[in-house]
Amino acid sequence: MEEAPGSISDIVFRPSFRLHKLVDVLERFLQGGGMSALMWEVCKQQTPAGSLGLQEAILSKVVCVPDHLGNKLQGGNRPTFFPQNYFPLLGMEVFRAMEQIFDSLRGGLDCSISFVSQVLGKVCIHGRQKEIMSALVPRLTACTQSDCIWQRMCWRLVESVPDRWMEAVVCGFVQAAPGSAVLSRLLGNLVVRNKKAQFVMTQKLLLLQYSYPTAMLQTLLGYLALDSMRRPLLIKVLKELLETWGSSSAVKHSPVEQQLYISKAILICLSHLNEAELLSNREELLASMMEGMKCHLDSTLPRVRHLGMVVAESVSARIMLEGPALKFQYEEDDEIRELKSLLVQRPEQPTVNDPLSTGNSQPATIPTAVLKSGAKVHPNASKEPDPVVDSDLDSDDDLIPYDMSEDKELKKCKPPAYIRDCIEILTGPEDADKYEATMGILETLIRRNAAASQEVSVEVAKVLLHLEEKSYIDGFVGLRQSALVAITVTDPIPVARYLTSEFYSPNYSLRQRMDILDALAMAAQELSQPITPKQQQPPNLKRPCVQLLSGNNSSPDWRKVVDERIKSKTRRFAKGPPQAEPVFAPNKFGPVAGHFFFPLLQNFDRPLTTFDLLGGDHLVLGRLVHTVAILMYFAVNTTVATAMGKALLEFVWALRFHTDTYVRQGLLSSVSSALLSVPARHLLEDMTEELLETQAWLADVTEKDPDGDCRSLALQNLLLMENLKKKLEAAPC
Repeated sequence: MEEAPGSISDIVFRPSFRLHKLVDVLERFLQGGGMSALMWEVCKQQTPAGSLGLQEAILSKVVCVPDHLGNKLQGGNRPTFFPQNYFPLLGMEVFRAMEQIFDSLRGGLDCSISFVSQVLGKVCIHGRQKEIMSALVPRLTACTQSDCIWQRMCWRLVESVPDRWMEAVVCGFVQAAPGSAVLSRLLGNLVVRNKKAQFVMTQKLLLLQYSYPTAMLQTLLGYLALDSMRRPLLIKVLKELLETWGSSSAVKHSPVEQQLYISKAILICLSHLNEAELLSNREELLASMMEGMKCHLDSTLPRVRHLGMVVAESVSARIMLEGPALKFQYEEDDEIRELKSLLVQRPEQPTVNDPLSTGNSQPATIPTAVLKSGAKVHPNASKEPDPVVDSDLDSDDDLIPYDMSEDKELKKCKPPAYIRDCIEILTGPEDADKYEATMGILETLIRRNAAASQEVSVEVAKVLLHLEEKSYIDGFVGLRQSALVAITVTDPIPVARYLTSEFYSPNYSLRQRMDILDALAMAAQELSQPITPKQQQPPNLKRPCVQLLSGNNSSPDWRKVVDERIKSKTRRFAKGPPQAEPVFAPNKFGPVAGHFFFPLLQNFDRPLTTFDLLGGDHLVLGRLVHTVAILMYFAVNTTVATAMGKALLEFVWALRFHTDTYVRQGLLSSVSSALLSVPARHLLEDMTEELLETQAWLADVTEKDPDGDCRSLALQNLLLMENLKKKLEAAPC
């Protein structure tokens, strides 16, 4: 049946004169204040039972205008109906409707604000809080500064929002309010009266989400602190935050960003509580703080440990008034300085038209640096006479100091000249001067006389591994490590066998085991340098340098190395001048790589009495995983690389579900080093099953791992796998 011209479908689905006329009428209706008049008509009527369906229809059409117009007009939609323009306009119309309600209340007439609340709630639940609040909150802020009727209207506006939309509305107000005082005027004691709002403001925004800025945290917690009815909630929030902060499960499984967010909230709470409130809850707060400090200090991530130190210092300083507070040693960075600044309440900036900003203002104090010599000083200002300068005391200023830049410290004793003499001094009776002189010359003697060093290489390594700082020596740890690396490079196979066997031996401290790993990694780096004259190297060729594991956080530097290697494996077109290809030459690490690598993977699952890698020694396990990744990286282009890569992927597979973030980062770095160091053809031919299993695991990590760095590394590995596959498919057979 042929459709009659002028039907509804003809108007809606085909561009026509009537369609554009309807759009013109709707646009004039919006721009002429018709929406506020519509809301006012609904608000001033006593709603009969039969008109609820009509109100629901009007509500749906009011909120969904941009969607309807966008669907019908497609590319011909007008700017007025764009969401970024329509919802601020709707916010102004809501405010005009509230102005009419205000006039009605002052005139003694009865009306309802529930329809306006429903409009606000439905807009917010559609995800348009930012747009409507940007127009509504500044106007409500100005009106509620000095008028109690406007304040009560705002409280009623939010209280009348249905529970299913309450969360979106509360979040919109909290994010849009410029400060806690403004939020208090807009919401009143909503958090006490409404259970849904209380859950959102004391649980969801603080414990379940962590993407909000610090200013919003200060606004929310300051709101809880401004009224005596809300302050018990502030204490309750602090206890729950400390309980979560002190949970070992939360420290292990939650992202560092969420732990930082909770730490900020704890410090802001502390800044708002007075001494009486803290002392009345002292025992509970102290127990939570001690438990949380232990969990954070046990973490293998330096950032998490620093968070634990800062929060523990701050909490102890507030609740332990009669005794010394906790004090830790750490380097302050921007993050730590920001955390400490949260203990001081920020002064809120007065808003526009704020009567407090114009009255009783104190005269500004003139800084002393601005006063000129001719400026007049207040006659009552105290003046201290200038001290009389004795010319005899300043007579030495005319003397010219001697140049002492080339002076050298006189040695108290002559350093030893032979390796065996060094061993005797380091193992003999204590002599501080000889001990210091020996440590300063030992590395030089090892490298100067390789033949003599090889005769006693294992003995020297044993002495250095067990060496302790008997007296203070500047840079002792570095000197000891350099000497251990030098003896490993000089005689790699025997020393590597000794160090790898001692790594799993009993009666060693965790520090000594990590020293073994550092020495092996640094020696591998030195041995992997190509054996070619320096003059044959291209002048602009830079070999990536690895920041090794002597520090606590080697992961970022390791990732830089991986990025460099991935860039070298990626083809790009028209990106700057051509770079020189690296010179492939033999090195000393290729023949000995297996002696460094394979013994470290043999006994990792065998616990000792004082050493359990799969138990509580997560830090050493993480360092072990990073070390084998570095060894794999330096074994590129060696004959043993394929066997090392296969063993490394099996090692990764055994530990893939480890709960410690630092260990998982090392495992993902190990996958990167295997993909970059093993030839692509060998990867796909000899390790097909391992690669498929690893690929499925990486996809799971990319989606589900709580740590952002782990997700990024997993995605990087997946892209690298895809690039290697494409490169192999494009290569001629």
